[in-house]
Amino acid sequence: MHRKWLVSRTNPDYIKYLSKAVSVSPAFAQVLVSRGIKTPKAINSFLNPHISGLSDPFEIDGVKTAVERIKHAADTNETVLVHGDYDADGLTATAIMVHALRTAGIDAHYFIPDRISHGYGFNPAAVKKAKKLGASLIITVDCGITSFDAAACAKKEGIDVIITDHHEPVPKSSEFRVQSSELDEIQDFMLPEAIAVVNPKLQTHNSKLSTLSGAGLAFKIAQALDSALSTQHSALLLDLAAIGTMADVVPLTGENRILVKEGMKLIHEGRRQGIRTLKSVAGLDKRELRAGLLSFTLIPRINAAGRISDSSDVVRLLLSETEGEAEDLGSWLNRLNSERQKIEEAVYQKAREALRVMHDERVIVLSGEGWHQGVVGIVASRIAEEFYRPTVILSIEDGIAKGSGRSIPSFDLCRGLTECREFLLSFGGHRQAAGVRLKVENIPLFEKAMQRIVETALSKEDIVPSLEIDADVVLSEVNHSLIREIAMLEPVGCSNKEPFLAARKLEVVNPRIVGNNHLKMKLKHGSHSVDAIGFDMGSTEVSGAVDAVFTPAINEYNGSSYLQLSLKALRPSQ
Repeated sequence: MHRKWLVSRTNPDYIKYLSKAVSVSPAFAQVLVSRGIKTPKAINSFLNPHISGLSDPFEIDGVKTAVERIKHAADTNETVLVHGDYDADGLTATAIMVHALRTAGIDAHYFIPDRISHGYGFNPAAVKKAKKLGASLIITVDCGITSFDAAACAKKEGIDVIITDHHEPVPKSSEFRVQSSELDEIQDFMLPEAIAVVNPKLQTHNSKLSTLSGAGLAFKIAQALDSALSTQHSALLLDLAAIGTMADVVPLTGENRILVKEGMKLIHEGRRQGIRTLKSVAGLDKRELRAGLLSFTLIPRINAAGRISDSSDVVRLLLSETEGEAEDLGSWLNRLNSERQKIEEAVYQKAREALRVMHDERVIVLSGEGWHQGVVGIVASRIAEEFYRPTVILSIEDGIAKGSGRSIPSFDLCRGLTECREFLLSFGGHRQAAGVRLKVENIPLFEKAMQRIVETALSKEDIVPSLEIDADVVLSEVNHSLIREIAMLEPVGCSNKEPFLAARKLEVVNPRIVGNNHLKMKLKHGSHSVDAIGFDMGSTEVSGAVDAVFTPAINEYNGSSYLQLSLKALRPSQ
């Protein structure tokens, strides 16, 4: 697929100033500026995140009320039920909240909904479980902001509810009305009845914490409980917060960057039995585990249970202190993940067959009878990436279509769904990912409405993917010192991606195909040459002088290590 090359460029004199001010190479200074980190103070803060930089949890509206109610539950020996979610963010959030409550001396239990029988969100079935347990308080994590019926059901049963969620709240009108004052700005949202509703997205005046994941928000509650009880237990939960944050693909800046950076230290140390076991079954015992690798190793295994089985035991694994129990659960998750991969591939192939030819549509909506609900989100993500279009994949059963949507950066999917909610039974999620449920007969109307909404919102230029290049460099600038600097960007991920560098007018030396369609060569500029490999780029034309986009890395092979460029794109030099 053709991609636009977008190169960040800054006044060279300013780059020289920054380079000297913070003692980094000009190339790395440009990388930092290209992601909005433009002053010596901001650079030092970004490159040295520390737990002491975490914000005060009581800055989030509702936290004070929530903590007071939790303290009352501890003082009066109440039973509390934590209502989680079946994905990795929701499961780690559940484990964080349960651990925090039990540490505070509370009899805490948890309920994880089943994806197929319960669906997404705070479920009335949890109210039944709470009543059976004798629980007088339900705390939701990673869900609940749109669960009006379940909240009303709990109130009717005399059970208090605290909602902690980071998903988009429902506006009272599709116009997203705003009420303003000199001191504050409050979005006009419909909220469930609860003792406290804790959701940073309700605070338009304080966006610093608005990108927290469900696990990140649960950690802030644990942090607030520490403050209220004069304890220091929350620091031990940073590994779970890091996994949930990476799983939910939230920006790795500010608070999230600190959570992941500090949490990765605990993951490296293997403090938690369940995570040690997951690392072992994923074959990571002796491998350096960077944050980005979580998305391909531990997180898919945690997610596998919620996709095709019952994920309640994942919380048991994350809280387990027994090696034998953890090993049994870890092996089970590993088997489920292999099964999930097979199911996902089968549904993907059916979806691709249903798509056949991509015409000029701005949005893709595909549906099929019996497609496994647990994998439609991954399939939507793959197709959205492949065709660079907002994509919704629906599974049809008994006249109802349930599914997941994934978007591209230029389109707010959740807002788009809000504009066509007349055709939906329910929906919820984020700007880039959401879940939907609708009647089968409404699928054509929904698709037509979404096409109209996306066509209005996006131009033809918006649906051409772009390659955002952090810095233009001369090949001789790419060395071991630059790689050490790039390593300081860790953890990399959403809004802090691995840097893409571009070099121009390079000579291609000895190009050849290796492995499964990988393009290997040396790239040369003047007397300087570097090894390069382009994965799945075997069909790329490499005659004449080329421009290259790449990320430099150290490749280790047969006991030796050398500098290698991981190619992202090649094109003939202009």
